[in-house]
Amino acid sequence: MAKTFTDPGPVVLRKQDNGICRLTINRPRSYNSLSIECMEALIGAFASLSADPAVHVVILAGAGKGFCAGHDLTEMCRATEQSFFEKTFQTCSKLMLSITGSPKPVIAKVHGIATAAGCQLVASCDLAVAEENAAFATPGVNIGLFCSTPMVALSRNVARKHAMEMLLAGDLIPARRAYEMGLVNRVVPLEELDQAALALAEKIASKSPATLKIGKKAFYDQIDKDLPSAYEYCSRVMVENMMSPDAREGIAAFMEKRTPIWRGK
Repeated sequence: MAKTFTDPGPVVLRKQDNGICRLTINRPRSYNSLSIECMEALIGAFASLSADPAVHVVILAGAGKGFCAGHDLTEMCRATEQSFFEKTFQTCSKLMLSITGSPKPVIAKVHGIATAAGCQLVASCDLAVAEENAAFATPGVNIGLFCSTPMVALSRNVARKHAMEMLLAGDLIPARRAYEMGLVNRVVPLEELDQAALALAEKIASKSPATLKIGKKAFYDQIDKDLPSAYEYCSRVMVENMMSPDAREGIAAFMEKRTPIWRGK
């Protein structure tokens, strides 16, 4: 019989302070594996945070020894109906889209392993900070299940041949290599991980929330357009941004050599 993992408390923890929300996947006994319940809780959390004007930046982390080991294989092994697997991967896709679609920048704070859908989570976040002993993989090929949905986020973060190597070989890659490939932004010692993620979040949170919202949406909207269409679209975004009160305030503050006072508009 498959072993059952149970953890005390809610599957997602939330702590909020000074415009920064820390979301923690709280399933440490299964390396924070993404059960349907867990994914739905994360989707709900991101929906709530997206609508919360008090939150400017989100840090996503995992409890226990690792960030996230991917889908809950115990749950998947018990299932026999195709409808369960359809729900699993549809929910997973909805979760990843809720991260990229959130107007708030999301930083993955990675320790231990981030594998399969856990690696997909890292790739779906806007930024990622990892401790130096963290490791990343899309190892589905090793168990006969190609990491097709993780491939969507991975292939939009790293060069094509790097993505294909991870997907076809299924090997763990160290944090430094993940940094070289562009999967993570910074690699620090474990004892500095919390502060490194917080410092990055605080820097971003100090910017105009309205500008962050405009910029994040524009980034993902333009990335797959052809070059002329991307410039045409982003020119319109720049005009919209230029007409906003925060842009006018920011330019005035720069010219007057003072700190801007953001209105979030």
